[in-house]
Amino acid sequence: MDDKNWIRIRVSADREALDTVSAILSMVDNALMIEDFSDVEQELDGVYGDLIDEELLKKDRTHAAVSVFVPEEQSPREAELFIRDRLREEKIEAEITVSGVREEDWADSWKKYYHPIHTGRRLVIVPVWEEYEPKDGELTVLMDPGMAFGTGTHETTRLCAAMLEETVRPGDEVLDVGCGSGILAICAARLGAASCFACDIDPTAVRIAAENAALNGTDNVTCAVSDLLASVPAVRYDVCVANIVADVILRLAPDVGRYLKEDGVLIASGIIAERADEVIAALAAEGFAETGLRRENGWYAGAFCRRA
Repeated sequence: MDDKNWIRIRVSADREALDTVSAILSMVDNALMIEDFSDVEQELDGVYGDLIDEELLKKDRTHAAVSVFVPEEQSPREAELFIRDRLREEKIEAEITVSGVREEDWADSWKKYYHPIHTGRRLVIVPVWEEYEPKDGELTVLMDPGMAFGTGTHETTRLCAAMLEETVRPGDEVLDVGCGSGILAICAARLGAASCFACDIDPTAVRIAAENAALNGTDNVTCAVSDLLASVPAVRYDVCVANIVADVILRLAPDVGRYLKEDGVLIASGIIAERADEVIAALAAEGFAETGLRRENGWYAGAFCRRA
């Protein structure tokens, strides 16, 4: 590696989840280090057995680990939160370790790279510890993400925020599925939405989202724990935003139409570009037509309108 400061994020999980874990980490970077000892034979006779290091024979074959290396200046904290969020959505139990920075510094070291971020023409995401004077017409969203994904530095968050800016109209009802830090629901509220329902399967994320909503004075944002749409009020929304992963959006596709008005818009992201066509086809089969798209660094975000 070069002379950059690299942070290693290592995920250890059940061997059966290796392919999914690898796919999630490849969304951060394609250069992965995989530790998988399931192919090491325990019983080798003759000379070949002597060539196998005894320590390898003692390795746990029921688990595997995948590591990704992120330059310190490219927000490894956001990468870690992204990985945690996606593992949770896939219901994968895993142990995550971070190395390359002292543990006592990790909670705050990433903050020096997190500054105000313009996501579109008007929205500016501002870390709560930074000072920012908005220009005429700009709308600021204060964020303290804590342990929830969504600071605005990740491509999918920026893509969704920019699409919300193009889509949300004053008085709209907005649904944010897999809300993380609450950033997208708060963006919608700042854009004039009458109310926003933000939900996530992780109670910690929901707590942080509620705190961020209070921080911005957006008391029209309601935050709740929900496994996808399980606990969402059975009302019709003008806009639904889902910044999750392709597989989860595919699971969402058959049901999300029941929560949208006839001219409602679904904004979907968290999708690597290679799987965009698959998501578009699945949503088309449920009566959705793609009306807008954005791509950045291999990520895709699409806006879909329900056909009458």
